[in-house]
Amino acid sequence: MDKKTYSFEYLRYRAEERLPEADAELAARAAEACRTATYAPYSHFRVGAAARLEDGEILSAGNQESEVFPSGMCAERSLLYYVQSNRPGKRIRALAIASDPSVRECTPCGACRQVIADTEKRQGAPIRILMCGPQSTTVAPSAAALLPFMFELK
Repeated sequence: MDKKTYSFEYLRYRAEERLPEADAELAARAAEACRTATYAPYSHFRVGAAARLEDGEILSAGNQESEVFPSGMCAERSLLYYVQSNRPGKRIRALAIASDPSVRECTPCGACRQVIADTEKRQGAPIRILMCGPQSTTVAPSAAALLPFMFELK
């Protein structure tokens, strides 16, 4: 038997600390994207995500629920699938996630962590993840850091 330890470094910014300008802009766009989550009758939880592409373009999306519960889509996956379909070949450098109501940092669910990891694998580069909240923002270096035992077909 081998005993192993998993750890990773991340950044935590308290509310009174300033995020770097590019990260602050991305976090603000994620918070704005919460307003696009106009249909959340089940969870009453609106999530916004914003992605900065390698060329500096920022795209955003909100979560969407469905009358055929639980057939909804998280903001992160909505956005990642949109980027893949509409900006093929463009790498995502950073992804910010925010929520309304926002009582804590908004972290990606397990399915979103896997899809972010899949995107990293396809693009051959990590995606920085900003998990935004009213009192702090945590910045992880990649989805792989948040999902150490990710599913892989090969």
